[in-house]
Amino acid sequence: MTEHAELWAALAEELPAALALRRLLHTSPDLSGDESATRDAVLSALPAGLPLTKVAETGAVVRVGGPGPAVGVRGELDALAVTEATGVEWSSRAPGVMHACGHDAHLAALVATARAVHRMGGPRALLLVLQPREETYPSGAQDIVESGVLEAERCEAMIGAHVQPVLAPGVVACVPGGVNASADEFEITVHGESGHAAYPHLTRDPVLALSHTVVALQSVVSRSIDPMAPAVVGVSSLRAGEAANVVPGVATARGTIRALSTATRELLHQRVTEVAESVARAHGCEARVTLVKGEPVLENDPRLVARVSGLLRAHGLEVSETLRSVRGRLLLLRRADAVGHAVREDPDRLLPAQRPVPPQRRRRGPPRPRHALRLPRRLRRPVNQHRRSPADVDTRRSVASM
Repeated sequence: MTEHAELWAALAEELPAALALRRLLHTSPDLSGDESATRDAVLSALPAGLPLTKVAETGAVVRVGGPGPAVGVRGELDALAVTEATGVEWSSRAPGVMHACGHDAHLAALVATARAVHRMGGPRALLLVLQPREETYPSGAQDIVESGVLEAERCEAMIGAHVQPVLAPGVVACVPGGVNASADEFEITVHGESGHAAYPHLTRDPVLALSHTVVALQSVVSRSIDPMAPAVVGVSSLRAGEAANVVPGVATARGTIRALSTATRELLHQRVTEVAESVARAHGCEARVTLVKGEPVLENDPRLVARVSGLLRAHGLEVSETLRSVRGRLLLLRRADAVGHAVREDPDRLLPAQRPVPPQRRRRGPPRPRHALRLPRRLRRPVNQHRRSPADVDTRRSVASM
């Protein structure tokens, strides 16, 4: 019998209720900073009478178990500003808001774990951390830490799980060291001189300057960062004028910066600012860059990873030691297949069978399209193998002989 087999069996009994809770949460998502209803729904699903501390305005910390040191388990409360188009019965009923990142599944799993530990007991007390504002800045995690509640509750370790579509069912990514990137945001505001679009020579076009800036930013990582250092600079939002025949006076871009080391992070901040200011100046405009620092690089504790990895393998899960993400997350967990932005729920697959899971097969190279066009044979030769005309040959000989 595996370690904590009774607790594992109790968790399996909680899965039907967890699936129902996940669907309930999915139908009623809340945006960052407005998660009170989601928090209250999660709290109502927990056993009654558990010690509770509300924190970070819309978050909460709940203790399961007796006094003494505790292990924290994080669940995120907020959803994304995404319009759902999955068509499932439990689709979001909030226009323009959806649990597209899996937070509803995380919360349901957290409740199932808490209920199982409350019934059967565990080796340590659990501290359920319901985190608000995970998808925005400033993060609710920072507010929770600064509140002192984790120290007061003697939280000695923190574990987070996140669904990850790139992993096969039954596989968990659990690696030591830097596993998730720092996550920062930037806003570039380019100021020019407005005017009529029919007289562009009388204006200083911030749209043109910003367009060149966006293109130039694409080379920041490839030309400024060590190829062995993972990093991302991405522009995700552009905003300028309203009229088709008016050159606006201001254009704005927003984006994200991700890095897996502090040195890379600082260099990216510097280069984004330099590129934006220089390109705008070259177009007769002025750029102002605002950087908003989010979470730092997440470092998984090697001792905790070693302990968790052993327990996962003992329960029939395969542990991947290669996946590292450029997203702000903790341990990565795959428990169901993704269908669009929804999750196909199968209770029989949420807990592993007590047997090893075969490793995921790897493709060599990109998949070939099923209906790929094939060029005629005469066009498949390399360019330097095409036949030359006699005129070409004679010309080359005459040049070579001069």
